[in-house]
Amino acid sequence: MISLYAIFVPVFRRYLERLDELVAKSAAHIDDLGLPEVALLGARLAPDMLPFEAQVRIAARFPLRALRPLAPHLPDLDFPEAVSFADLRADIAAVVGALSTLRRDDLEGREGEMVTDRAGLADIALPAARFVAEYALPNMFFHHTTAYAIARWEGVNLGKADFDGWHRY
Repeated sequence: MISLYAIFVPVFRRYLERLDELVAKSAAHIDDLGLPEVALLGARLAPDMLPFEAQVRIAARFPLRALRPLAPHLPDLDFPEAVSFADLRADIAAVVGALSTLRRDDLEGREGEMVTDRAGLADIALPAARFVAEYALPNMFFHHTTAYAIARWEGVNLGKADFDGWHRY
């Protein structure tokens, strides 16, 4: 059986790198237009949605949220509201750094351990493998995709290749 580490940690790292690139391109776009950073950091697709800044922070946090119950030595990073693109990139770098301390043995044989969390107002409890596969990864991708969509809506020159790093056009 393939380990939790082998399945999830490389995916989290890869998409944190993609998220960092999205933030860098968004910062460059705002800079090129001569706009204040808050113009994009506070942008949202609908009035009741979280803004770009929050979408990025949540996407960046999900790897630790998913894996910390199984590897308690991972830091519990408390992210304040980001007030700049540099803050967002620093948050992403902190999570990547924390993941780099994770070892395959930290997650070995822990697939069936119960992990609990809050999903909005719902309490959830799932075995670790399901928690990461069915809850944490989709949530990370939801917020990453939403940040991407907000950036695109605001005119940042992004494409599918920017999201996944695999496509070339």
